[in-house]
Amino acid sequence: MNNLSRKKGFFFATTGAICWGMGGTVAQKLFQEFEISVDWLVSVRLLIAGFLLLMISCIKSNRSHVLGVWKNRKSAFQLVVFSIVGMLAVQYTYMASIKHGNAAVATLLQYLSPVMIIIYLLLRKQSIFTRQDVITVLLALGGCFFLLTNGSISQLSVPVSAVVWGVLSGVAAFYTLYAVPLIKKYSSLVIVGWSMVIGGSVMSFIHPPWEASSLSPITCGYILFVIIFGTMLAFWFYVESLQSLLPKETSLLGSLEPLAAVITTVVWLKEPFGFYQWIGTACIIGLVLLLTRTKQASSKTTLSA
Repeated sequence: MNNLSRKKGFFFATTGAICWGMGGTVAQKLFQEFEISVDWLVSVRLLIAGFLLLMISCIKSNRSHVLGVWKNRKSAFQLVVFSIVGMLAVQYTYMASIKHGNAAVATLLQYLSPVMIIIYLLLRKQSIFTRQDVITVLLALGGCFFLLTNGSISQLSVPVSAVVWGVLSGVAAFYTLYAVPLIKKYSSLVIVGWSMVIGGSVMSFIHPPWEASSLSPITCGYILFVIIFGTMLAFWFYVESLQSLLPKETSLLGSLEPLAAVITTVVWLKEPFGFYQWIGTACIIGLVLLLTRTKQASSKTTLSA
């Protein structure tokens, strides 16, 4: 692998992670300043981003490759379940957590999903409880405590509803386990593209995309940023980075996502962020970095679930 290829990989991984983090912050501005509905944004975001990813898949391969998942009845059923219980659930809960709280806390809470997966595998007796698992759980609990209380046990730094939606977002991230067989058999872009389209279509029955209040040019610009940069390009760049970097390196650079969400929330949206919340942020980012040390081993465990 030449140096130019690795540089491209680092560019894709860092840009994708930063776009993901910034996308949540821009969504927060849409919810809290422009009063955009969570239901509407989720349906529009998933539909457009999903179609774009499928178009990219067609260009990179061919149409039969994109439609292949529908030729197998079992795979098609798994895709539909993954789209609703996984993709739609995790996107909706994440966006709802942002609306009721802020992008920084929502993103950091979502990063607790690896800990939930560790506990799930332990309960199913598919892995043993190691010293690293102990450190991981302690970092997660400590990070959550400082992040949500800012060091004071008498009150939360964000509304309870934001915490509930954020935790549910982490729980919904279990969809990664269910999607493993599909992603091994088909392209990641194809599976994620179809799951977004299906999830967005289901959400359209609740809030049709065409039923939107009048949108100003600046609002449309923010919406396009969330769809293009915060969703489609973010995921595409992540997949592209895997062609040039090791999974461990990509995961390590992925820790820029919560960092980007925190920085843009504090600097751009002027959200108050206390000293102990920064400690909580450091704990959760440290958790992400720790998990990358055994990325390949944990991936093998997850794949067998």
